[in-house]
Amino acid sequence: MQADTGSGDASTPPLKARVGEVLEEIRQAIRADGGDVELVDVGSDGVVSVRFHGACVGCSCAGITLSQGIERVLKARVPEVTGVVLA
Repeated sequence: MQADTGSGDASTPPLKARVGEVLEEIRQAIRADGGDVELVDVGSDGVVSVRFHGACVGCSCAGITLSQGIERVLKARVPEVTGVVLA
């Protein structure tokens, strides 16, 4: 499956935009703990690349935040997402 670059149904935002919207909501919780997450890329295979900042860098819970938080929510809200990795 290729990443949605804006072609297709005009009522559906591009894949990267939809991922960004969901990440913006997730960021509120991450920022509350002194960290942050940046969207780096969305691959044509649906894999989302993110980068942690602040307190998330080097945090022992960063892996849990990535898999049980970010990835779980993105997959539920944006079906085209197949995984999330650190850039």
